[in-house]
Amino acid sequence: MSHDEPTNFLYPFIDAQEDDAQSLLADLTASAQAKAAESLALRRSTLDANAGLLARAAAEMARRFASGGRMFTFGNGGSCTDCTTLAWLFARPPMGRPLPAWSLTADQAIITALGNDVGFELVFARQLIARAKAGDIAVAMSTSGGSPNLLTALAEARQGGLYTIGFAGYDGGAFVNNPNVDACFVVRSQSVHRIQESQALLGYQLWLAVHDCYDRGLGAA
Repeated sequence: MSHDEPTNFLYPFIDAQEDDAQSLLADLTASAQAKAAESLALRRSTLDANAGLLARAAAEMARRFASGGRMFTFGNGGSCTDCTTLAWLFARPPMGRPLPAWSLTADQAIITALGNDVGFELVFARQLIARAKAGDIAVAMSTSGGSPNLLTALAEARQGGLYTIGFAGYDGGAFVNNPNVDACFVVRSQSVHRIQESQALLGYQLWLAVHDCYDRGLGAA
């Protein structure tokens, strides 16, 4: 494997001079197995650590959905795709009732117009001002928990009477102990990849829990 291979960053432990195909395959297999085990352990510990919060957040979300509330998700970079996936899971589920949910990252024209005209820090807050109302739900997804445009949007959501949820990694960043964040799910890892894998599972479990609340009548208005 040459020093200038574009995928070197994925497997930095592999000897750059490795020319034994069997040894290389063994190294790759060991790496994949180690990453899978690490991911599984983190997802389990994250679900355990957030079980109570997840149940409380799901009950509040179910109550708001039952009262006509809607969910708006937002994030940057990889978290942009994750928040879009979460919104689609609620709005167009593989089974069960669809619930009104939108990703504020989905419309490129709106994102670029706001970024150009008023600044990137306001691309989500301005959309909440235009579209959201008291009783809705705002979900910010991040690995750092410190993105200015997410914090600005959460503050706007809190002021507007929305239930606010934050997903963050590392130690939670500025999402933790933030008066503008009602429920903060923290994935305690230093790996962006592992954080986002666990956040995806948390989002799925949140969707399941919201529907469970409906089934048990906990979402009654």
